[in-house]
Amino acid sequence: MTRILIVGGVAGGASAAARARRMDEHAEIIVFERGEFISFANCGLPYHIGGDIPSRDALLLQTPQSFKRRFNVEVRVFSDVVAIDRAARTIRVRDLARGEEYQEHYDKLLLSPGAAPVRPPLPGIDAPGVLTLRNIPDMDRILAALAHNRPEHVTVVGGGFIGLEMMEALHQRGLPVTLLELSDQVMAPVDREMAAMLHARIREAGVSLRLRTGLNAIEHIEPAGLRLHLGDGSTLDTGLIILAIGVKPETLLASKAGLELGPRGGIKVDADMRTSDPDIFAVGDAIEELDFVTGEPALVPLAGPANRQGRIAADNMLGRSEQYHKTQGTAICKVFDLAVACTGLNEKRLRQLGMAYEKVYVHPGSHAGYYPGAQPVSLKLLFAPDGRILGAQAVGKDGIDKRIDVLAVAQRAGMTVYQLQDLELTYAPPFGSAKDVINMAGFVASNHLKGDSPVCHVSDVQALRPDQLVLDVRNPGELEKLGRIPGAINIPLDELRGRLGELPKDKELIISCQVGLRGHVATRMLVQHGFKAKNLSGGFKTWQMATAE
Repeated sequence: MTRILIVGGVAGGASAAARARRMDEHAEIIVFERGEFISFANCGLPYHIGGDIPSRDALLLQTPQSFKRRFNVEVRVFSDVVAIDRAARTIRVRDLARGEEYQEHYDKLLLSPGAAPVRPPLPGIDAPGVLTLRNIPDMDRILAALAHNRPEHVTVVGGGFIGLEMMEALHQRGLPVTLLELSDQVMAPVDREMAAMLHARIREAGVSLRLRTGLNAIEHIEPAGLRLHLGDGSTLDTGLIILAIGVKPETLLASKAGLELGPRGGIKVDADMRTSDPDIFAVGDAIEELDFVTGEPALVPLAGPANRQGRIAADNMLGRSEQYHKTQGTAICKVFDLAVACTGLNEKRLRQLGMAYEKVYVHPGSHAGYYPGAQPVSLKLLFAPDGRILGAQAVGKDGIDKRIDVLAVAQRAGMTVYQLQDLELTYAPPFGSAKDVINMAGFVASNHLKGDSPVCHVSDVQALRPDQLVLDVRNPGELEKLGRIPGAINIPLDELRGRLGELPKDKELIISCQVGLRGHVATRMLVQHGFKAKNLSGGFKTWQMATAE
């Protein structure tokens, strides 16, 4: 009989325990959890704070008692595993309730310690009212502080997933909120022009968004307030701070045991989820996995990968041979009535790596435009010169999840942008279009790679050469209402064929319309009449996104 000990629950550890029992009815399985809760929906914590999930109990997926009844797994809460003796194959456990320590022997050991919120060593960082959100007790502390202190203003530090979700939750509770972000954008996994849509929506909601603004120090002021000293020299008085700067892998137990850590600071594992000790496995936010595109080590603290890793580790601890096939980083976040989602690498990362890439933007509707309720989908597709999909990002009010999900599947399947043209996706007017957003991205990318309709980008327009000219083919009323690129000349598309004589053939024409579709038609027309022309990918809408302050 195999004896499996698991350190840590939630996504990785709990899924491993359940899978191990399903695979071996006779194995002895014990889970040790430092806190009170073995399996809870940590991704749902902000939504309980904001009131979308009214019941706290809805977040508790399993209890020690339910785990025992259903899976015959022993769960020991308030049990802190403080040391591993690899030679003896034992762990030392501190019973936090009794203050006693004891040892347990293992045949196989799984580490799922997770990650801890980053608390930078700033003056005043440990002041009352400076909180983080990672688990149920953190959530309870935030709710208690809101109820007891009744702050008149709350500050969220960090514009990642947790920061954005907490910003919305606190705003939903009727509190004035300031969101501080050190970089020039929120939601780092997407590129800045895509994040610009989020910036506009956050400010429209009444949240004070302060980009390029770091937190230098925290000062306690009476009565029960906090004064923030910011990187730009200003101060901000607030009643409560939620730190959402990021997380770091919990590796102390592994490093004390002499297990190898990776270059990013997480526990190093192979595709079997084995650590440098063949009897010890590790999963979840504490480990380094391999990036799907580059094959390089990466830290990706997401619940989906952690669950799959737990499954694979359980199989392999019981003698099977299963492998984890890298991480794409597919993720989505709700920001008021917008969704922002991504998969694969973003443009910032591709530039850092020095990888050759191309990109296109499309802005079609979420479903057929003649059916009520269609919403724009802004999608950015990144791909290699040979057509391989490198990454994608999308922002909008409807249909964002399904488009990024399709592209995540296409990327994992090794499809190219050429094959996106052929995907047969569901169509009825309330749900999509005969040419879906994904098909449209494939058409635009393929036309560019084939040279049928080459695209250019906002950076090209900003660095316009003397031998280039911007031609806007929208109608004059659109320019007056929506704005125009400085210096662009205007000939509406429907008049273009009859006004070709007004255009210089000694200059390359950069074609702009609203979203790129009419620009494509104009580009095809012009090149067949002997002009040099490129279409501004995504049109004036992308220009607005990329140049937004």
